[in-house]
Amino acid sequence: MGLLKFDNLPINTLVGADRATFDAITRGAEIDKEYRRKFTLTRRLERLLDPFYTINDKYYSHLTPMPDTEEPIFILGHWRSGTTFVHNVISCDERFGYCTTYQTVFPHLMLRGASFFKRCAAAFMPAQRPTDSLELKVDLPQEEEFALSNMMPCSHYNFWTFPRRMAEYREKYLVFNEITEDERQVFKDSLAKLIDISLRTQHKRQFLSKNPPHTGRIRTLLEMYPGAKFVYLVRNPYTVFESTSSFFGNTLKTTQLQHIGPEQLTREILDNYRALYEKYEAEKHLIPEGHLIEVRFEDFEADPVGMTSRIYNQLGLEGFGQARPAMEQYVGSRKGFKKNKYRYDEQTIRLVEENWADALRQWDYKL
Repeated sequence: MGLLKFDNLPINTLVGADRATFDAITRGAEIDKEYRRKFTLTRRLERLLDPFYTINDKYYSHLTPMPDTEEPIFILGHWRSGTTFVHNVISCDERFGYCTTYQTVFPHLMLRGASFFKRCAAAFMPAQRPTDSLELKVDLPQEEEFALSNMMPCSHYNFWTFPRRMAEYREKYLVFNEITEDERQVFKDSLAKLIDISLRTQHKRQFLSKNPPHTGRIRTLLEMYPGAKFVYLVRNPYTVFESTSSFFGNTLKTTQLQHIGPEQLTREILDNYRALYEKYEAEKHLIPEGHLIEVRFEDFEADPVGMTSRIYNQLGLEGFGQARPAMEQYVGSRKGFKKNKYRYDEQTIRLVEENWADALRQWDYKL
């Protein structure tokens, strides 16, 4: 078990960024007074580790391309839509590689010195996620946006550090409405590198992605991987709003270097959902026929293994029979897991119905 909890982490996750990324994200940024000590400690530790990051990057630059890899599978959906559970079930299939929790923090320490730094990370990493108490371990699957935020300056997850700039990061880096072509190329290069390193270090041939921000980037993902396949998760929007509000609020307590007021945070959550919903609906037609399945999380939760079989069949994936026992074992291990229960107050109902009415109608969600 890690020595720390999310509410007492003394550093920001930018400790795992290379120097160029760290400086680009923080240069000229407004850091509130009470977070300056955390920022200073994070910067000092980043500077201490940066030579090791450079060694890893130089080593990577001399590697030859991996042969016979398959194009990725992307699990999409707004935060708190069940993407983690789906990712964990499908990742029981040993054919897939994925971004690990360790890699999200230290994407530049994957090829040289990884065993030592992984032990260090395991000793201090919080044992559970802040919102739903799901287990955190260095080798468990995780969403790659956290890693990308330490590999490039144009990540949507910059908002975890500077939440008052969430609207700017949304338009630029979540739905790519205002991203420059140079920045988009940086994104492509960084994602391709992350996937390549994940597959190399896990000795796998196909990457399984779970990353809510990718929901707004379908066109770019298809430019990189024309044969990619997609699983899109939807969940009761009332639950998504309550759960996302809790998730963002609790996580920001650890990651932020500036305050954000509760009213602004609520507004950003509402706008994020609508931006992702609209961008996905506008771009999903680009996905080739047979390469997309849309799943209600409530259906998946009721029959995880059966719905996974349906996902494999509809996307033309092989290997379900061999992976099924491991999936059943994982699902069985969760039977005692206690989910958060949400009671929708009048404000939640009003905000969701005023801002997310299209999703409510499309997916026929009612109170």
